[in-house]
Amino acid sequence: MRSRLSEKSGAAIRKLRLARGWSLAQLSEQSGVPISTLSRVELGQNALNYDKLIRLCRALEVDLEGLVTREAEGSVAPSGRRSVTRAGEGGQVRVGPAGGRAAAADLLSKSFSPVILEVSATTPEAHGPAVTGDGEAYLLVLSGQVEFHNHLYAPLSLATGDGVYFDAASGYLVLAPKGPARVLLVVSGDMPADR
Repeated sequence: MRSRLSEKSGAAIRKLRLARGWSLAQLSEQSGVPISTLSRVELGQNALNYDKLIRLCRALEVDLEGLVTREAEGSVAPSGRRSVTRAGEGGQVRVGPAGGRAAAADLLSKSFSPVILEVSATTPEAHGPAVTGDGEAYLLVLSGQVEFHNHLYAPLSLATGDGVYFDAASGYLVLAPKGPARVLLVVSGDMPADR
């Protein structure tokens, strides 16, 4: 029978490993912990002894407190929070050259932040530098047509109703080459006033 502690530790280690883009083999090489042990730990089938736990923390560049924090993230109780944003309301934000309104601006420490943006930049030059953010994001075209640019991929045309899920840390541009467009951007964590 699996213990809840080993399941949480395994999930936290997996989350930290994937955040680095490492395979089990890469984590094994960096930590000296056998792949078979890592696999069983991530599946919650084994708990770690102190020595292996310390080696994994060093390899993942996280202290024990950081690992415990990751464990706690997986077991958050429902908060019952709710925030209503009416049409035309919301905190004003800028994401690159696009202005918009952030929904749920009254809530702090959000897991994600939805923003409605008015996109008008037609070229990369008009847009300016790429926007970067922490974690992942999702963009949904509400009206018009946009061109999504990211240095990892060729430009992507998106029409009303189309969406793209992407790594915001890699930098991106959202252009409206055929005229103004409106998009919903959902970013990880709290949205700063300007991105």
